[in-house]
Amino acid sequence: MKSVQIILAMMLMQLPVQIAAAQGKGQIVRLAKLVVDSVHLESYKVFLKEGIETALRVEPGVLTIYALSEKENPTHFTILETYASDDAYQTHIKTPHFIKYKEGTLHMVKSLELIETVPLLPELKVSQTRRSNKKSKH
Repeated sequence: MKSVQIILAMMLMQLPVQIAAAQGKGQIVRLAKLVVDSVHLESYKVFLKEGIETALRVEPGVLTIYALSEKENPTHFTILETYASDDAYQTHIKTPHFIKYKEGTLHMVKSLELIETVPLLPELKVSQTRRSNKKSKH
C-alpha cells in the first residue's frame, strides 16, 4: 500500500509539467490579487472596467480578463487574466489603455500579488461574451 502511495505522489508531482506542456503555445494564465484603498474604491472600479473593456475590444491576444471583488471585502479584487502568449502579454502592458489604468490607479492600490497558474484543464476556455445594449423582452 505504501508503494502505491509513493507512485501516486510521484505521478502528481509530474502533473504540472504535463499540463504546462499541454498548454501549447505558451499561453499565459495568471491571477492578480489586489487590495484597493476604500477611499478610492469607486474610482478604481471605473479605471478597471474601462481598461478591461478596451483590452478585450482591441487586443486579439487578450483572451480573458475577468475581475471579481469579494462580497465581504469589496476592496479585495481577484482578476483572472488569460493571454494567447507571452508576446501578447508584453504587448498588453505597453498599450495606452493599460498604462492609463496602471498610472491612474497606482495610488489607489494598497497591495498587488501576481500569481502564475497552470490550468488543470487547459483545453477548457473561459469565454468573454459581449452583451448588446438592447433590452430583452423577458
